[in-house]
Amino acid sequence: METLYLLIPISVVLVFLITLAFWWSLRSGQFDDMEGPAYRILMDDDRSPPAAGAGDGRPGRSPADPCDS
Repeated sequence: METLYLLIPISVVLVFLITLAFWWSLRSGQFDDMEGPAYRILMDDDRSPPAAGAGDGRPGRSPADPCDS
């Protein structure tokens, strides 16, 4: 019974702190755009730009590209 006198106030304070942290995250914009970063990863262009003067002038191709047959 004596432990309840300690555990109940600790749990109330913990719930208050969690609620305060959640409210802060909502107000600071943490949950504004949940889908944007996922789409940015998928639409990322992983190809590096060709070096100046290399290739035949076509963008995104290197001189040793196997698709040039």
